[in-house]
Amino acid sequence: MKKMTTGSKVGLVLLCAAVMSACSANTGETSAVETAQSESATATNVQLASVKLSDLVTFDEEDAVTDWSKENSTMVELSGTSATVSGSGAEATDGAVTITDAGTYVLSGTLSDGQIIVNNEDKETVRLVLNGVNIKDSDSAAIYIKEAGKVVITLQEGTENAVSDGATYVYGADSTDEPSSTIFSKADLTINGTGKLSVTANYNDGITSKDDLKIMSGTTEIHAKDDGIVGKDLVAVQDGNISITAEGDGIKSTNDEDATKGFIAIAAGTFDIKTSNDGIQAETSLVIDGGTYTMVTGGGSENGEVKTGDRGQGEGKGMGMGMRGDRNAESGDQAALTTETSPPSPPTKTETSTTTTTIESETASTKGLKAGGYITVNNGIFDIDAADDAVHSNSNVSITDGKFTIKTGDDGIHADALLSIAGGTIDITKSYEGIEGANIAISGGESHVVASDDGVNVAGGNDEATVEGAPQDQFSESATNMLTISGGTLTVDAAGDGLDSNGSIVMTGGTVSVNGPTNSGNGALDFDGSFEQSGGTLVAAGSSGMTQAPSDTSSQHSISMTFTETQQAGTIIHLEDSEGNTILTFAPSKNYQSVVMSSPDLKETGSYTLYSGGTSNGSETNGIYADGEYVGGTKVVAFDISSSVTWLNESGVTTAQTNQGPGGGGGRTRPEGGKSK
Repeated sequence: MKKMTTGSKVGLVLLCAAVMSACSANTGETSAVETAQSESATATNVQLASVKLSDLVTFDEEDAVTDWSKENSTMVELSGTSATVSGSGAEATDGAVTITDAGTYVLSGTLSDGQIIVNNEDKETVRLVLNGVNIKDSDSAAIYIKEAGKVVITLQEGTENAVSDGATYVYGADSTDEPSSTIFSKADLTINGTGKLSVTANYNDGITSKDDLKIMSGTTEIHAKDDGIVGKDLVAVQDGNISITAEGDGIKSTNDEDATKGFIAIAAGTFDIKTSNDGIQAETSLVIDGGTYTMVTGGGSENGEVKTGDRGQGEGKGMGMGMRGDRNAESGDQAALTTETSPPSPPTKTETSTTTTTIESETASTKGLKAGGYITVNNGIFDIDAADDAVHSNSNVSITDGKFTIKTGDDGIHADALLSIAGGTIDITKSYEGIEGANIAISGGESHVVASDDGVNVAGGNDEATVEGAPQDQFSESATNMLTISGGTLTVDAAGDGLDSNGSIVMTGGTVSVNGPTNSGNGALDFDGSFEQSGGTLVAAGSSGMTQAPSDTSSQHSISMTFTETQQAGTIIHLEDSEGNTILTFAPSKNYQSVVMSSPDLKETGSYTLYSGGTSNGSETNGIYADGEYVGGTKVVAFDISSSVTWLNESGVTTAQTNQGPGGGGGRTRPEGGKSK
C-alpha cells in the first residue's frame, strides 16, 4: 500500500499550491500586481503534480492469470439445485458449493437456486473460472466470499455467464447484514478474462468487495437495485467493457477512515453508466488515465434542479458555490435533508419485517464524476449528461488531457479548492455554471462553455436560493481567490457573468472570447479585485450595465467600447491599426452593447479604428476571424492609445468609473462621456 501513500501526498501538493498562494497575498507587503503574478505562477504549475494510476495501485501477476488446465483444477458442474464436484477443496451440499482450499475451480452449468461460497481460512488465493454458468440465489448472494486472501474470478473466453439474486435476503442472525450484493467478497477481489458476466442485483448492489476490487478485462453488464460496483478500499480498472444500470451509484469506493484508501483508479476501458445517483464516486480520490465513458445520472440534465435565485442585479457576490455537503458516510449521496415517516432505508433484510419508523429522507447526489478528494483526468473520452455537476471534487480537479462533452443541470466542472485545466477538449453544451472553483488555472486545452448563469466562476454563485432552509455551495469569498489564464483557448456563452471572480483575474497568455450576458445586471467580465493582463488575446462582448475591463495597471493594452444601441448577434466588431492591419475581428454570438478587446498588437501611442458590421472571408474559430479580408463595415470611432485601458463610446475616448476595486480599470456602469447612466 506504499504507493497509495504517494498518491495521498500528491493530493496534498495540489492543495498546498492553493494554500501557498493565499498565504503570499496576506503579507500586506506586495502590490496587487505582484501578488496576482505570484499566485498565477503557483496555480499554473499545479498540473506538474498530476497523479497517474500507477501512483495509486499495482496489479499483481496473479491478477492477470487466466490460463488453467483440467488436470490442475477442480471441476464443478452445476445442475438445477445441486452440483457435482470433481477434485478436492470443495463440496456441494443442499444447493450450495463451498470452497475451502486454495486453487483453481472451474464452474459450468446452471444453479437454479443456490450459492457459491468461498471460505478459505488460510487466507490464500482462490480462482473461480466461470466457464458458462448461470447462478441464481433467491434469498442471498449468488457468489459469497466469506474468507480468503484473494479471489480471482476469470471469465472464460467465449463464454457468457450470469448471476442473480432475489429481492429479499434471509440471514441466520439479526445482527448480520452480509452479504448484501449479488457477488459479495470480504476479501480482495479481481475479475479478469475475456468472457462476459451479467449481474442482476434485485436486492441491493451488483458486485461488492469489502477490500480491494480490481477489474482487469472482460465484459461486465450490471443491473442493480442500488449500486453497481463497490470496492471499500479501492476500485481499480485496467481495461474491460463495463455497462451499468443502477438505481444508486454506478462505481463507488467507500472507505472514509483511511486517507490512503477509498479511491478509484481507471487505466482504460469502455463504460456505459446510467444511474439514479452518481456515476463514478470515490470517497477519497479519483484518477482516470484513459477510457471511453458514456454517462447519464439522475435522468440527465433535463432533471436538474431549477435554479430560482437571481444574482443578475449586481448583488450576491460571494453567496457561494462551494461543496454541497453531500459527502456523508459510505453513500456520499446526502444533500438537503427533511424528515418524514416511511419504511426504514435500507430496508430490513428479512422477509417478515414490517417495521415502520421515522427517518431522514435524502436528496440524492446525481453527479457524473465525483470525489471527496482530488480528481485527476489524464486522458479519456467523456460524454456526461448529469442532473447535478458533471465533474465534482471536494478538493482539487486537474485535467491534463481528454475530451469532454458535458450537459448538466448544475456545474459543468467544479472544485472546492483548485481547478487546473492544462490540456484536452472540454465542450460544456448545457450548465447552470460552467467551470467553477475556489481558484481556477487554465494553461492549455480548448474549452467551450454554455451556461445559464456564470460561464467561469471563481468562489461565487447563487445556489443557496434554490433549496428552502438549506443553503448550499458556500465558498468563502477571499482576496486570494484567483482566475489565472496562461494558455489554451476558452470560449464562453453565458446568461450570467462571463468570467466571474470573487477575487482577481490574471491573464498571461491564451485566447479568451466571451459572449453575453445580454441583461444589464451581469457583465462579460466581473471581478472584485484586479484583472492584470500581460499577454494573450481577450474579447468579451455583452451588456453594458456592469462593464469592466482589465485593470489600468496591466502591462498589455485593452479597449472597452460601449455602443448607444444594442448590436445584434453576429454583427462583426473589427479593430485595425492606422496602417490597416487587423488587430481583432470578432462576431459575437449574442446581442451586445459593450465589447472589451485586448491583444499584444495594441501599442502605446498607436492609432486605431473600430468598425461595426461588414464581412470577413477569413477563417473563423469561436467567432474570431484569422487572416482573410474584412470589408463593408461602418466606421464607429478612431482613437489613439495613451493608457493601459482606453474607454470608448461612439463620440470617442471617454473616462471610466473606477469603483471596481484595486487596480482601477472599468466601472460597473456603462461609461459615456465620463458619466454613468
